Amino acid sequence: QVQLVESGGGLVQAGGSLKLSCSASAPISDIPIMGWYRQRSGEQRILVARMNKSGIRYSPSSMEGRFTMTRDITKNTVYLQMDSLKSEDTAVYYCEAEQRGSISWGQGTQVTVSS
Repeated sequence: QVQLVESGGGLVQAGGSLKLSCSASAPISDIPIMGWYRQRSGEQRILVARMNKSGIRYSPSSMEGRFTMTRDITKNTVYLQMDSLKSEDTAVYYCEAEQRGSISWGQGTQVTVSS
């Protein structure tokens, strides 16, 4: 299984921006799907954005416009750019990789948006 390490979380004011990083232990160009999920306290983990190995991106409509997933293949890293943050975006954000029937998760990074 690929190992994933997220970073970049922290405290930000409402309206601000934050960029999360997820470093993978394997070439991300070989990983069929990578994604970002978030989990608010007491709620289920939900999809924020995902990307296939061809670079095609998808986000639920509720996440479009403020959350952008990108990648740097040379660094085996995917990113989540978060803009116009709101207090309801406060959550633990997880990186995920799907390959050969298995799913790997990072340890998560806390994002707290103060109003």
